[in-house]
Amino acid sequence: MNIPNKRLLAILFTACLFCASASAQQSFSQEQFTSDFDFLWSHLRDNYAYFDKKETDWNKVRELYRPVLAGVKSRGDFVALLERVLDELYDNHTSLNTNLKTSPRLVPTGLDLWAEWRGRRAIITQLRRGFSAEQAGLKVGMEIISINGVPIEEAVALRLPKSLKTINDEARNWALRAVFAGTHDKPRVVAAKNLKGVVPVYQLDLPTHTTVDNYRYTPKVEWKMLPNEIGYIKINDLISTEIVSEFDSALDGVRASRGLILDLRDIPRGGNTDVAEPIMGRLIERPMGYQQVVPLHAPGYIKEVSPRGDWTYKAPIVVLVNRWTASMGEGLAIGLDGMRRATIVGTRMAGLNGGIFNLELPQTKIGIAYAGERLNHINGTPRENFVPPVMVNLLDRRLSHFNDPIFEIGYRKLIELIKAQPNELKSKSRQNVRTKR
Repeated sequence: MNIPNKRLLAILFTACLFCASASAQQSFSQEQFTSDFDFLWSHLRDNYAYFDKKETDWNKVRELYRPVLAGVKSRGDFVALLERVLDELYDNHTSLNTNLKTSPRLVPTGLDLWAEWRGRRAIITQLRRGFSAEQAGLKVGMEIISINGVPIEEAVALRLPKSLKTINDEARNWALRAVFAGTHDKPRVVAAKNLKGVVPVYQLDLPTHTTVDNYRYTPKVEWKMLPNEIGYIKINDLISTEIVSEFDSALDGVRASRGLILDLRDIPRGGNTDVAEPIMGRLIERPMGYQQVVPLHAPGYIKEVSPRGDWTYKAPIVVLVNRWTASMGEGLAIGLDGMRRATIVGTRMAGLNGGIFNLELPQTKIGIAYAGERLNHINGTPRENFVPPVMVNLLDRRLSHFNDPIFEIGYRKLIELIKAQPNELKSKSRQNVRTKR
């Protein structure tokens, strides 16, 4: 082949790549954007399960954002608009399945510190262990003064939904955590007052930090034996189906233990019932209801789980939870609590609303996940309101000498449960006899 022909071939190849790229970023008309907007608004009006808990004026949402469509010129513009629309629900269990570099991070997946309003003060109540906020030096109990140079009250006011009939505590706390989660494209700079009244500035999201954007959830399941013949299993994911076999292997490893600590504190992405139910099935001897499901347009019912495997783990169990125990992680925790199969130890969980339904917009094919049915504890109380029976207040300074207060309290509680067992039950739990099927 001569040189000119090579150049021609290169030009044609580049043109093909450009065409493929242009095709991948298909352009849409104003009519298509408007059609998808109306479809989304109407669908959520009829199928979102939590409007009665919200101060959102959904009609006002349409009035506020439909005129903005006139300025939407691209798919990216439309994604940014839809993010603002969904923010009006201040619901961390309702989101798009796509994002931009400028998109807000999701909570709790994209959050490494948990903050709450205590009066007019924004207080750090929990840190995600080993992540940027902790690595930068922030501590539980600190008061946040500003983020990226903006006073925290001002930053939160700008992040609040615009359609609210009343600005309640739930919306204020949602906006506070949304501000701290930030966006994918901007590192965070936080000014925080420590217990001595000093206000240093903390640089987050540095290249040397573990950030929510670069974290990999591996291994999926970890296990080990602890002193006093205590088994420990940590689950870091409830999404992948291989987790079931990995959990089975871990359970085999702790089979002879006197009690089990099940750590669910690193499941911000949630999961699905195809993983959580088989895990619960290894810990019960008969079919049991573990969760109440309340569809929006149908009668409620009790979700059941059945025993699984050649043998059942019978010894006492403590489950560790925190603000990064989310969605199906919350379902697993309340299920074991409702079946009286474990004692839950820790803080309140992520508090995500209900069961997720998926919707695809007809024109742009953008996907939306939204809370379409309520999920309750077996006793009828909302899952998102669950409070662990053994509640750990991380703001209590008496716990400051513990490296991991939730683990320490959970370990001590498990020892108590083991000692409280009648002798005949201790013997049976150690045997972990085969389940009769």
